[in-house]
Amino acid sequence: MGAKIFVDTNILVYAYDLDAGIKYETANKTIAELWETQSAIISTQVLQEFYIILTKKIPKPLSANSVRGIISSYLAWEIVANDPKLILQASEIEESYKITFWDALIVAAAFSGNANTIFTEDLNHGQYIEGILINNPFK
Repeated sequence: MGAKIFVDTNILVYAYDLDAGIKYETANKTIAELWETQSAIISTQVLQEFYIILTKKIPKPLSANSVRGIISSYLAWEIVANDPKLILQASEIEESYKITFWDALIVAAAFSGNANTIFTEDLNHGQYIEGILINNPFK
């Protein structure tokens, strides 16, 4: 296995939100490549946000049972559990980089999982945070 890529919630959500247009197509292609290369990492935070957004916040929500099935498939990916140490690390990242705590928690989880890259649209494309490249697949 080569480079590890941490996948933020928004990338996963767009892959299931039929109303997301070009982002739906791009996210599906990105997720398919990650399955093929087996290089993806996610965190418990990503799975939690994914569940809430797909069942309650997209224009055409999916059933809870359907989303549980999708989440079950992602359990094959490497998953970083957010523990108290990660929360403290995230608070330091938040302070150092002036980003939201929730984005900092994504970075902390990616760092913990030894990711080289974070796929997200929430941070600045091309920026490095804690030595991890931020890549917005929609750019």
